[in-house]
Amino acid sequence: MSELLANTGTIAAIATAIVPQQGSVGIVRVSGFHAMAIAQTLFYAPGRQVWESHRILYGYIRHPQTQAIVDEALLLMMKAPRSYTREDVVEFHCHGGIMAVQQVLQLCLESGARLAQPGEFTLRAFLNGRLDLTQAEGIADLVGARSPQAAQTALAGLQGKLAHPIRQLRANCLDILAEIEARIDFEEDLPPLHISSMISEIDQIAAEITRLIATKDKGELLRTGLKVAIVGRPNVGKSSLLNAWSQSDRAIVTDLPGTTRDVVESQLVVGGIPVQVLDTAGIRETVDQVEKIGVERSRRAANAADLVLLTIDAADGWTQGDEEIYAQVQHRPLILVINKIDLVETGLITSWPYPKTINQIVTTSAAQNQGIDGLETAILEIVQGGKVQAADMDLAINQRQAAALTKAKISLEQVQETITQQLPLDFWTIDLRGAIQALGEITGEEVTESVLDIIFSKFCIGK
Repeated sequence: MSELLANTGTIAAIATAIVPQQGSVGIVRVSGFHAMAIAQTLFYAPGRQVWESHRILYGYIRHPQTQAIVDEALLLMMKAPRSYTREDVVEFHCHGGIMAVQQVLQLCLESGARLAQPGEFTLRAFLNGRLDLTQAEGIADLVGARSPQAAQTALAGLQGKLAHPIRQLRANCLDILAEIEARIDFEEDLPPLHISSMISEIDQIAAEITRLIATKDKGELLRTGLKVAIVGRPNVGKSSLLNAWSQSDRAIVTDLPGTTRDVVESQLVVGGIPVQVLDTAGIRETVDQVEKIGVERSRRAANAADLVLLTIDAADGWTQGDEEIYAQVQHRPLILVINKIDLVETGLITSWPYPKTINQIVTTSAAQNQGIDGLETAILEIVQGGKVQAADMDLAINQRQAAALTKAKISLEQVQETITQQLPLDFWTIDLRGAIQALGEITGEEVTESVLDIIFSKFCIGK
């Protein structure tokens, strides 16, 4: 039995991020049969406030034995089934920080609750039928969203925009299965199957599945973001480029080569995609031991990046040093950034002997804050082939969902092969059931305990 499923009873956890001296409110959430009793034990509401569902009470949290006041707080009560978990839920809205919420949580545990496991509140919402599995995963994506577009896509999943087409596809497969099984059981009483019509229906289902699978890479990009490394020789303006792009002074900029000794990071959003930009130390041969370490880290960052911005100095043109760096990073997706373009005639660029395999070239003047828009456009073209903008996406599947959809598609292809080979109807149903089961795994209509463990273990404790 799954550990998450085996543990029942009333659970409690801190539902907000707790940071010392930051955050004005901290919330302790309790869910389960004894939630209301715990609230009545710990919370004192002065005056004639009414204790009823979906009302907020003002008062004090007190130690049940000593009656010592632990915190001045608000209490929110939500009786089943009108709650997140469809169980009785109470929330203590305490002062932010560390001590108040931790003391309140400890009192809840001493009063009969147990500490919730990661994702257990959402797991209970799923098990109690309030959410399907795609909506539960949408909640996790919304909490972890790193850009407005990622949040919008997660919200679409939470609103059921993925579950609806999946359920429709599964229903269509069930209809086809019912038609086949009816012929198996009552062959003499029913007209023959329209084979061509059935194959056409399966083709349509497979085409829709293929369309959904195609959103996987875009969804992964929105969830994990894009890692971009700015590399080049010392003093070509890499740090200036980072500062101009991020509109901050993240990197130290001087006229001295080798100023950046370590990888400097900045978080940006480009076209709805989270981007982690790494400003690396200038790559060159050096006897300085500290600079050597920085150069080696730069090489590792470039090799681990999703995209490399090879930056050169327009005043120097394409040099042997640039050629050597290009040889080290040419296996990665790459954009050539010609910086300090304000110092040269633009026409000179075409005569430089840079490799003709470089097909994305951007000119910038970081010091003048010029060319950043063109750089972002080039990045989107590299990432998305210039065809689909992230801002146009309303739906994107994750790896688990893509694996299940792929399994369903393969099963449908096997059904078509079975039909083509004119095998008995019983053989048709085998793979059709496989497709139905795979689609059910996405929404949770058919899911194993091990899958639930994996999904909900990635949630935070209070969710």
